[in-house]
Amino acid sequence: MPLTILIVMVALTRWMFRSRYLYDLDSVNFALAMKRFDPHVHQPHPPGYFLYICLGRLFNIFCHDANLALVVISILASCAALVVIDSLASEWFGPSAAKFAGVLFLFSPLTWFHGTVALTYIVEAFFSGLIGYLCWRIVGGNQHSAVLAAVGLGLSAGIRPSSLLFLAPLFLFSLRRTTPRQKFIGLAALAATLTAWFVPMIAAAGGLKVYFNALTFLWRTVPAKEAAWNSSPATSIARACTIVFIYFLCFGAASLAPLIPMVRRIPVDRQKRNFTLVWVLPALCFFTFGYLKFVNSGYLLLLIAPACLWLGLWVSEWYQTFAWPRSLKLTIIGASVVLNSLIFLASPFYCSYRQVRRFEAGLDRTKDAIARLGSPQDTLILGVDSHFDGFRHAGYYLPDYLTVEYPEVKLQEGPRVFTMYQRDTQLVAQLPAGPYRRFIFFPLPDGDSYRDYMHKVTDKLPPQNLHRDLIDGKEYVTGSASDLPLLFPDAVSPPKQGVYVPLH
Repeated sequence: MPLTILIVMVALTRWMFRSRYLYDLDSVNFALAMKRFDPHVHQPHPPGYFLYICLGRLFNIFCHDANLALVVISILASCAALVVIDSLASEWFGPSAAKFAGVLFLFSPLTWFHGTVALTYIVEAFFSGLIGYLCWRIVGGNQHSAVLAAVGLGLSAGIRPSSLLFLAPLFLFSLRRTTPRQKFIGLAALAATLTAWFVPMIAAAGGLKVYFNALTFLWRTVPAKEAAWNSSPATSIARACTIVFIYFLCFGAASLAPLIPMVRRIPVDRQKRNFTLVWVLPALCFFTFGYLKFVNSGYLLLLIAPACLWLGLWVSEWYQTFAWPRSLKLTIIGASVVLNSLIFLASPFYCSYRQVRRFEAGLDRTKDAIARLGSPQDTLILGVDSHFDGFRHAGYYLPDYLTVEYPEVKLQEGPRVFTMYQRDTQLVAQLPAGPYRRFIFFPLPDGDSYRDYMHKVTDKLPPQNLHRDLIDGKEYVTGSASDLPLLFPDAVSPPKQGVYVPLH
């Protein structure tokens, strides 16, 4: 299949199934940052993704919709990732392997999903493939590619700073046989590229202290608690199992290609094998012993390019040499394509088209229900920190309401509360709850864990003051604003008369 046709198919499949709403918590953070960049209040969350936000602002000039602007970036990055995968696969293993690598990328359920939503992972996948291609050219003797690879790595770090941690070893590995002068030029180009975006980001974030305080707080609150040095070996084993599951989710039926008997007989180029290991091991080690959750499956797209290269080779060898009728082989390929498409279209996982549409329909119903239950003048919304249907989605899609995140957060400067109003986030020491008579809990997704969590929260409140409404199968819990001190003991000011004034 010609590359041009594959590119068109990637663009069409991603565009046809694009998300209409900001699907993930992080997506909302990115959209908020396009209006005002402030990692201290998670617009976006640290480490900031500065160049991604700048790119989103640029595309939003033409799209006039934050979600659409970021989705268009994801679609373009998907097409670009396909191009670099095809280029390196052709160089390594020939046109047949490149063709199969492209088809694998096209119908990968996980890459398909990330090409339709407002997240950074598919952009990082493109940069990983590009840096891998440029680094291989350095290994092959094209030392002028060192500057291009350095600039690519620096830009990738501006999109997702973790790229620097995971891909710098590959860049340094590729420089090992270059001249001292080329090493110096490559490292200088990397430092210059990083500086070019890091300095403006720090200025926009309010200074080094503000930026690194926010980054440190987020690290200690989430990833550090589950790192290998703070958790049992069972946690790392569970993460390793999650990685294996994500691999199957990413490639579906093609995941079984390494089990084909002839694969074990294919001569392995030692240089390409070592290059691939340096490419993938830093990320795999971090995700195994550092931090990974299934809802963050997109982290593994950093490795989609090398995975497609080798799987493309193995499937190509199977197709060309296995002693089965050609019609049977095409039937197996067609069935695999159908299976992968069904995983994306209809699986129960968060990264399926079915779940995206279910989320969007539910968000529409929730917006209508809350508007019927209370007006912005006398009702505030309480949301929790959740990837879906949480504080961020409530504040973004119901901008006229004061939206408050439960619970308080403990910062160095003392207890604070995240609030949103008119799609802008503030951290406040005292919640201006005086003008409000009541609050509504923004309903979490269905599921036992969410239900148990909400029961723990509502148990803190007098049951006689809670009112429950069942609308379209979803329960909406309303409480009296006078009970807010039970939920926010350090951050509720005494009742005052008057009208709410937006926080500044």
